Amino acid sequence: MSGTTADENGVTARYYETDTERVLEFDGDGRTAAIAQNREGYAMLKVRPTADGDELERYYGFDMALDHAGELLGVDPRSLPVPDDAADMGM
Repeated sequence: MSGTTADENGVTARYYETDTERVLEFDGDGRTAAIAQNREGYAMLKVRPTADGDELERYYGFDMALDHAGELLGVDPRSLPVPDDAADMGM
């Protein structure tokens, strides 16, 4: 499972694809959050506390999912790094 990463403002983001999902994981200051979408890229985004954690909420838009991830991480969502491969997530 290869992927791409980005680091900014003390947060590391890692994007990768599994057999069924596109996953964007965030890790910063001991906190984690994940955004997942089906591999085809047309379904709602699922926000989870970790990549394999239980779904907390679903969103159509990437901005709303990033807002929720920012809340889980305790950071401004506009400061979250997003690898280029993940920039097109959302509907």
